[in-house]
Amino acid sequence: MPFNPETCLPADHQRAQLVGRMWAPEYDGPVVVRLDANGVYDLTQLAPTMRDLLELPDLVRTVSAFRNAPRLAALHDVLANSHWDRRDRSRPFLLAPCDLQAIKAAGVTFIKSLLERVIEERTSGDSSKAAAIRQTVETALGTNLPSVRPGSDEASRLKDILIAEGMWSQYLEVGIGPDAEIFTKSQPMSAVGLGAEIGIHRRSEWNNPEPEIVLAVNSRGAILGATLGNDVNLRDFEGRSALLLGKAKDNNASCAIGPFVRLFDDTFKLDDVRRCEVTLRVKGEDGFTLAGSSNMSLISRDPVDLVGQAIGPNHQYPDGVMLFLGTMFAPTEDRGAVGRGFTHVIGDQVVVASERLGALINRVNFCDRIEPWTFGVGALMHNLGRRGLL
Repeated sequence: MPFNPETCLPADHQRAQLVGRMWAPEYDGPVVVRLDANGVYDLTQLAPTMRDLLELPDLVRTVSAFRNAPRLAALHDVLANSHWDRRDRSRPFLLAPCDLQAIKAAGVTFIKSLLERVIEERTSGDSSKAAAIRQTVETALGTNLPSVRPGSDEASRLKDILIAEGMWSQYLEVGIGPDAEIFTKSQPMSAVGLGAEIGIHRRSEWNNPEPEIVLAVNSRGAILGATLGNDVNLRDFEGRSALLLGKAKDNNASCAIGPFVRLFDDTFKLDDVRRCEVTLRVKGEDGFTLAGSSNMSLISRDPVDLVGQAIGPNHQYPDGVMLFLGTMFAPTEDRGAVGRGFTHVIGDQVVVASERLGALINRVNFCDRIEPWTFGVGALMHNLGRRGLL
C-alpha cells in the first residue's frame, strides 16, 4: 500500500485540521506540525509539545490563525519516508501524534470483543479450545447482551441470571456493569506512528490487532480531536490471567497511534466519531489476507462517558490523555491449524482506516527485533532545552 496523501489522509482532507508530530533531523528531535496537502508546517513556536498544543484556548482558531509556521517539507515526501523499509533517519518522517499524554484504553466496550474476552478467559489462553467454547458461550448468553445498557437495572438482573447459570466473568462485570475498564495501554512517548513496525512478544502464540479510534483529551477533560490506533494484544497472555494485562498490552512497539490528530471543528465533530466505520486489513507474507470492519454506533458506552471515567475529579492527568475507545473486531478466522483462530505472523502488514481519519499502516515484528524505545520524556526535555523551547 503506497504511503501518500491519497491513502493516508481523510477523504475530505482539504477541509480537515490535521496536527501531529514529525522527526526533524536538523533538530535531532520531534517537531509539532500542521499537515495539509501542500506540506508539513512547524508549530513549535506556537507549542513545543502536543501536550502544550492541546492546552491552548480556542485551539482550532489559534492553529488556523498561526500564519508564521515555516514549511518543513512536502507531505508526500514525509509520508513516503515514514515507511518501515524506506525510512531514512536523515530525512523527516511522521511520529505518533502524542508525546506527554498518558496513553489509556477502554476495554470490552463492544459486545463482540466482550465475548472474545470471556472466551480467552475460559480457554486459559489456549487458542485450540476457542472454537468450541465460543459456541458454548454464545449459546448461553443468547442475544440479550447487545441491548443491555451498562450499569442499568436490566444489566443488574442479567448479572444475577448469569451468576446462577455459572456464566459470570470479570469481563462481563466491566462490559455491562457501572464501571468501565480503563487501563494503561502504554507509557507517554512510547507509541509508534505511521509506517513503524509494531511488536508482538516472542513467546505469544495467540495475538491480534485491535483497530480503534483514539480521542485526544486535554488536562481539563475536553475532547479536542481523534485519530486511529492499534491496541496490539496478546490473547494467550491475558487469557492465562487477567493480572497479565500489562504483559499482554504494554510491550515494545505494541501501541500504534496516527497518522495525525484531526481536530474537532465545523467539518468534523464528536458525533462524526460516534458514526465512524473503522476497517481492518491484514496481509501476510504467506498470502493470508483478512478484512473486517466495526462501526462506532455499536459501542456500548458513549465516548463522553468513557472519557469521564478516565479523567475527572477522581483522577487527574495534567498532561492530558490519549484514550483508545475499544474495538469490536476480534478476528477469529482460522490461520493455519483448524480451530485455532487468527494470530499474527511476522511480516504482516496491518492497515487500520476510517474515511474521516485516514489510514494507520504498520508491519508486525517481534518486540525484541524492533528498535528499542530510547527517546522518552527526559530525552524530549533535553532536546527542547537545547533548541531554546523551554
